[in-house]
Amino acid sequence: MEKTRLLRLVELAFPGFVVGLVAGAVAGGLAGFVGQPAGWALVSMLTLGIPLGLFGAGFGLLVAFRKVRLGGFAPVALFWLAGFPVSRLLHEVGTFWILGGEPRLPPDLLGFLAYQGIVSAGFAIGFLWLHERLAPRWWRRMAPHNPEAARIYAAYAEHAKQIYNMRQARRESRAAKAKAAQR
Repeated sequence: MEKTRLLRLVELAFPGFVVGLVAGAVAGGLAGFVGQPAGWALVSMLTLGIPLGLFGAGFGLLVAFRKVRLGGFAPVALFWLAGFPVSRLLHEVGTFWILGGEPRLPPDLLGFLAYQGIVSAGFAIGFLWLHERLAPRWWRRMAPHNPEAARIYAAYAEHAKQIYNMRQARRESRAAKAKAAQR
């Protein structure tokens, strides 16, 4: 793969990676906040943030290449139904390995994965919210030299325009009904 093509793919994936990494940083910060040593918090940050970041980058590429629809929750929820439990499993195994000297699976692996699958819906909501705020702005900045970023940014702009027009039509309809009711 040529260098410019690879760079363009990295630019498309970057916002999703950042969102996942931020989630890992929050987990590390919370570990520090509850009294874990700084080294443990850093390990938690990295062992969770890197897998979440890589999955987030993958999701960003799926959005950029229109494999999932813009702004929809169901595709994000399904994606993270797999991605979040895997990330948490890597976090758990990696943390035991780095801090304890040997990798170790959780005692009840199926229960652990099932619980993480349930929690993934909440993570998906936060991921989607943050990704929808960061990615279009990033892609707009990359658009002058990245045709894929320009295309996906244009799709986001059109999607936002459609949503705005639908809301405006609803407001006008309600105002017309209210005015008719006053007569």
